[in-house]
Amino acid sequence: MKSDIRVCSAWRDAHDRPVYTLLSTCPDCGAEAVNSAPAPFDPEDAYGEYRRALKRRSR
Repeated sequence: MKSDIRVCSAWRDAHDRPVYTLLSTCPDCGAEAVNSAPAPFDPEDAYGEYRRALKRRSR
């Protein structure tokens, strides 16, 4: 399910903190707003095994 909540794409440069909105543009600075949801989990991730092994070694 796609999230309707968006965050200003230029918040690091234009704002003190993230600006969330339901619009396609930022209400404060007018920059494009992007989807704020994290990337979905992909069970067919080709490099997932290597990434998990590296994480286990670095602990």
